[in-house]
Amino acid sequence: MSAKQYDAAPAFTIDLSKKYTATIETSAGTMTAEFYPEIAPQTVNNFVFLAREGFYEGVIFHRVIKGFMIQGGDPTGTGMGGPGYKVRAEFNDLPHTRGVFSMARSQHPDSAGSQFFICHGDPRFLDKQYTGFGKLTAGDDVLEAIATAATGQQDRPIAPVTIRTITITEA
Repeated sequence: MSAKQYDAAPAFTIDLSKKYTATIETSAGTMTAEFYPEIAPQTVNNFVFLAREGFYEGVIFHRVIKGFMIQGGDPTGTGMGGPGYKVRAEFNDLPHTRGVFSMARSQHPDSAGSQFFICHGDPRFLDKQYTGFGKLTAGDDVLEAIATAATGQQDRPIAPVTIRTITITEA
């Protein structure tokens, strides 16, 4: 599990003329996503930075709600951890439908860090209140397996799924 902490959000290093995809290898299988830097440039930059740093390796999906979403990206696995900095919200027109990647946050709009969620249902009530930044292109069966796993208190999976690696590709 990553224990890395940073003093500030990463410098902007992605190329807005390129397309970014992530291959997320988990203990339940592999998912692939495409990202949308044209609608959430800082958010995509942040996710790409953390993935390339290995921040997500060994991190679990700590919150799972069938029909709603699966949430991961907290290095402590408690739902309270992050990278040591926050990123500004980039609310946009991407509808929160099944497979959409979005940033988790507290009640403050500009409080996202490393935690993200993948929609299992169509929680459209989150539209323009959370920063959507990508969508699943492969691995819906893995999303389904994680989202329908048995959970205990605070929607925590009984047998949490671990992120092994996230590989970023740019084209």
